[in-house]
Amino acid sequence: MPDITSSTHPVILFDGVCNLCNSAVQFLIERDKKDVFRFASLQSDFGQALLQKLHLSTNKFNSFILYQNGKIYTKSTGALKVAKQLSGPWSLLYVFIIIPPFLRNPVYDFIARNRYKWFGKNEACWIPSASLKIKFFN
Repeated sequence: MPDITSSTHPVILFDGVCNLCNSAVQFLIERDKKDVFRFASLQSDFGQALLQKLHLSTNKFNSFILYQNGKIYTKSTGALKVAKQLSGPWSLLYVFIIIPPFLRNPVYDFIARNRYKWFGKNEACWIPSASLKIKFFN
C-alpha cells in the first residue's frame, strides 16, 4: 500500500458497488479542476488497508470517508469539506457546516441506508478509464 501519510492529495474512500457513490465520484472528478482529490473504493486492497490503519470498520460501507492532512472526516462533514474544495459554486455548500453534525448526519444516514434501493448496486466495483486511473488507489 502506498504511504498515505506522505500523500499531498486528500483521499476519498467510497462504496465501490454503490451507483450513487460511483456517480458522486464521477461528479467530483469533473469538478476537481485543480486535481486535488484521489480516490479508492472501500472494498479495494488500499481502502481496506487504510480503514485498518485508521481503526475504522472494514465491513461497513455506509459513509464515504475523506482523509486529509492526517484527519478523518465522515458523513456530512466529509461531504461538505469536499464541496468546499471544488471549483465553481459547489464550494458555497460549505456554509452548511454551521449546522451541527447531529442535525446534518441523520439526513446523510437516511440517504445512505436507502441508496441501494433508490439508485441500485453493482456486482463489482466501478473501474475507472485508463485516463482516470492516476486518480485512484487500488
